[in-house]
Amino acid sequence: QVQLVETGGGLVQAGDSLTLSCAASGGTFSNLAVGWFRQAPGEDPVFVATISWGGTGTRYADSVKGRFTISRDNARNRVYLQMNSLKPEDTAVYYCAAGPGIVSDRSLDYNYWGQGTRVTVSS
Repeated sequence: QVQLVETGGGLVQAGDSLTLSCAASGGTFSNLAVGWFRQAPGEDPVFVATISWGGTGTRYADSVKGRFTISRDNARNRVYLQMNSLKPEDTAVYYCAAGPGIVSDRSLDYNYWGQGTRVTVSS
């Protein structure tokens, strides 16, 4: 069973950068695709970015393309989300999720989820 823990959230100003980290333990992480999703208050979780098990395949939501970068370090069981040029609309709880298979923007394709880390962007 894979456990995921997100860190790196916080309160920043619009235009700032932030890097989220997702640490995995308890299972084989290197053969899993990992995605980031976010949930704003009162809304359903939405897809942000995902990366294949080997790190060669990535996909981003249109709203974050060019601003966010997902990467992974399988030796350290870590996946990162570098967020630049943050906007108030990026405010949400960010979750990392892992699952077998190819990169996907569907939450149901991910079996393991972390508890989330909150990102607040002030204007």
